[in-house]
Amino acid sequence: MKKNSIAVIGAGKWGQALHFALSQKQECLITSRTKRDIKNFVNLDTAMNCEYLIIAIPAQQIRDWLKENFVFKGQKILVASKGIEASSAQFLNEIYEDFVPDENIGYISGPSFAAEVIKGLPAAIVINSKNETLYKEFEPFFPDFLKTYYSSDVIGAEITGAYKNVLAIASGICDGLDLGFNARASLISRGLVEMQRFGRHFGAKDESFIGLSGAGDLFLTASSTLSRNFRVGIGLAKGKTLETILEELGEVAEGVKTSEAIYKLSQEHDIYTPIANEVKLVLEGKDPKDSLKDLLKS
Repeated sequence: MKKNSIAVIGAGKWGQALHFALSQKQECLITSRTKRDIKNFVNLDTAMNCEYLIIAIPAQQIRDWLKENFVFKGQKILVASKGIEASSAQFLNEIYEDFVPDENIGYISGPSFAAEVIKGLPAAIVINSKNETLYKEFEPFFPDFLKTYYSSDVIGAEITGAYKNVLAIASGICDGLDLGFNARASLISRGLVEMQRFGRHFGAKDESFIGLSGAGDLFLTASSTLSRNFRVGIGLAKGKTLETILEELGEVAEGVKTSEAIYKLSQEHDIYTPIANEVKLVLEGKDPKDSLKDLLKS
């Protein structure tokens, strides 16, 4: 293993943005399934030999990728994915625990659109890990325009990062139906309450929901067309099929599959999640206007 070296695994927009940011202070490698014309692009074996890894693979692909490609050699890892596995309704930290010890892994959260990070615009993120020393090791890699904070609330980061994508779809539906700013503000604020209710059930800390990981990322993702999930909601409100919307996006919108996982977990644990439930139903074909009526009555 090459000491003090760092690589990003996954060359989607977020992976490329992190690669750009981390390249400001040191050489940073990057790799993905398909070769890209990016500076310091390497094969997977070379990247995996680095001491520090940032894994930016879509949430629904992570389990298979780990099984097929990952060999733990003591690497220190930050997970840059946000979502809950739909097939198992497992959080990402539950998946990773079969492959990486807790003290070697952390999770990135907070409001950080890739399109703005890759321009070097200022932002703040949270590195969530049960091992504060891991945060202290990763912190110097980040450029001055990315302010980093530490939290030990891994499950809080997992839930806020996943749930906000589902709420962003709901917010996009709200805008697509031209319901106005009052409706959007009401939806987002009640969504935050719903997200916190869900998170508390699994042991998340309240401060994660009112900070960068929760309110910060939710306000960003649920109010801008830079958000893929927000654009999914707009498309649904305009009567487009989900297949057409995703084809037009050309990228993964994590909230689509995460809505299935949240629904499963809320049913299993009897958690009241009306907004997330309606998002799942609209994604399955329910008329968004009918969902609006049902939410107003619930």
